[in-house]
Amino acid sequence: MYSRDVQFTVRLARSEQDLHAAQRLRYDVFVAELGGDGPLVDHDAKLERDRFDAYFDHLLLADESRGGEIVGVYRVLRDDQADEAGQFYSEDEYDISVLKSSGRRIMELGRSCLAEGYRGGAAMYHLWNGLAHYVADHGIEILFGVASFHGTDTSALAQPLSLLHHRHLAPEALRVRTVPAHYQPLNLVPEDQIDRRAAMLQVPALIKAYLRLGGFVGDGAFIDHTFNTTDVCLVMDTAQLNARQKAIYSKGAGL
Repeated sequence: MYSRDVQFTVRLARSEQDLHAAQRLRYDVFVAELGGDGPLVDHDAKLERDRFDAYFDHLLLADESRGGEIVGVYRVLRDDQADEAGQFYSEDEYDISVLKSSGRRIMELGRSCLAEGYRGGAAMYHLWNGLAHYVADHGIEILFGVASFHGTDTSALAQPLSLLHHRHLAPEALRVRTVPAHYQPLNLVPEDQIDRRAAMLQVPALIKAYLRLGGFVGDGAFIDHTFNTTDVCLVMDTAQLNARQKAIYSKGAGL
C-alpha cells in the first residue's frame, strides 16, 4: 500500500482483475472520451491495452467509499523493467538516449488518467503521493513520459506549444528529442507574440502540474494520429525539486 486515507487508497495492481480495471478506466478516458484507438484495444470488452502492459507496474487509485472502485491509474516502467520489455514505450516517439546514458536511475510514467469527477483535488494528490512513495522505494532519479494535447492540428496548438518551448525547454543534459521521422517543432510562434495567459489555458492540467513541480519538455512534439493527440515528452529531475515543490509531490515519502 503506497497511500491510504478514509476515502482513497493507492496500491499496485496485483491480479488480472486489477489490470482489467485499469485498462477499463483507460478505455473510458482515452478511447470513449478522447477518441483514441490502437491495435490491441478491445472494444467489445472495453479495454485499452498494449504490449507494454505486461512489463509495467500499475499504480491504482481506489475509492473505498465506492467499494474500492478504481478511479485513477498511473503506469510506470523502471529502467530494469525496460530491459525486459526491450525498450521504453516513449522510444517509439522520442530519442531518450541522453537519459539512458546518464548513469542515473530513470523511470517512465504513462497512461495516467482519472475517472470523470475525480480530476484535480484530493484524488490527484493521493495518486501522486503514492507515486512519490514508489519513486523513493526504488531510488528513481529522473522521471519522464509522454503527455498529450487533444487533437492533431498544431496550428490550433501553436501558442501553448511555443510557450512550452520558450519557457520550459529541458536543459541539454535532459533534452530528449522527437524521433527524426516524426519531428514536429514546438517553436511555432516567436516568444514576444505569445499570449501567455491564453496559451496556458490550453495546456492540459497534467502538463501544468508537471511544470509546477519543476518539469521540462523535450525538443519537439509527436503527432499521434492513432490516439488523436499531439504529444510532448516531459522530464523531471527529482534532485532539482525545490522545497515547496517537493512538499507537494512527496509528502511523507522521504524524498
